[in-house]
Amino acid sequence: MCDSYGFATEDEIRPRYRRNVGLMYDDYGYGMYGAGWLLAMMLPLLLLGPILYAVTAWFLMKIFEKAGVQGKWRAWVPFYNIMIFFKLGDVSPWLVFGVLLTWIPVLGWLVSIGVGVMGILAAYRIGQKLQKDGAWIVLYILVAPVWLGILAFDSSRWNVSIPAAAWAGNSFLADRTVWDGIPVQPNNAAPAPGYGAPQGYQPPAPGGYPPQGYGAPGQPQPGYGQPQQPGYAAPGAPVPPPAQPGAPVPPPAAPPAQPGAPVPPPATPPAPPAAPDAEPPADPTQPPA
Repeated sequence: MCDSYGFATEDEIRPRYRRNVGLMYDDYGYGMYGAGWLLAMMLPLLLLGPILYAVTAWFLMKIFEKAGVQGKWRAWVPFYNIMIFFKLGDVSPWLVFGVLLTWIPVLGWLVSIGVGVMGILAAYRIGQKLQKDGAWIVLYILVAPVWLGILAFDSSRWNVSIPAAAWAGNSFLADRTVWDGIPVQPNNAAPAPGYGAPQGYQPPAPGGYPPQGYGAPGQPQPGYGQPQQPGYAAPGAPVPPPAQPGAPVPPPAAPPAQPGAPVPPPATPPAPPAAPDAEPPADPTQPPA
C-alpha cells in the first residue's frame, strides 16, 4: 500500500528490511565458512614454504663448503645466497637484481625468463665443477631441490680446472667480481691493472725479425723434429769433399853436420897423494923441526 503521496507505508517497508537483513547475515555466514576452508587449504602451503626454503639453504650451504666459501651463514641469507650461486657458476651475480623488474607488465615476464635461464647456466657450470655431466641440468630444471641435494651430499669434489665458459669473454654475463670470503674462479678472474702480455709471449722485434726462440712459419721449431716413419730415415746433409793436398815440403838445402869426434881420455892418471910420516916426533911437547 502507498500513502497519498505514492510512497510505501511503514508497515510495508519493515518486512522488506527484515528480509534483507536476514539475507545479509546469511551471506556473511557463508563467507566466513568459505574463508575457513580457504585458510585450511593454504595452511599446508604456508608451512611448506619455510620448510622448503630451509632445506634448500641447507643444500646450498653444503655446496658452498665444497667450493671453499667462507661462512656458512651466507647460504641462509635470502637473495644473497642466489647471488653467490650465480658467482660460483661463472655468471655475474648482479643479474639476480633483474627479479626486481618482474612487476612491470610484459617486460617483467621477459626478465623473469632471462633470470631463470641465467640460473640454469650457473647450475650447469656448478655441475661441471662437481664432475657432473651436462645431462644433469635436466634434473635441475625439473626438480631443483633434488639436484641440490645430490650435489650437496655426494662424494664429488670442487674442481676449477675445467675449460672456460662459453660466455667468459662477455662482459655482461661473465663474472668479474671479487668478494671477500668467496674464492675467485680462475677462468673468470679479472686481469690486474697494469698487467702486461702473457708469460712466454714476446712482441716482434723491430725490422720484421721474429722474436728470439720463435721461428718463421714453415721452419722447424727449436727442439722439435718431424716424426720419422718406420723403416725410413731422413737423408742426412751431404758430406763435403776432402780438402785438396797442399804443396810438397821442399827437402833441406844441406844435410845436418856430423857430430864431432869424442874427447880422448887423459894420457896418464894423476899421481896419488904422498904418504904420511912413519915415525911420530920423539917429544910430543916439542914442535916439529
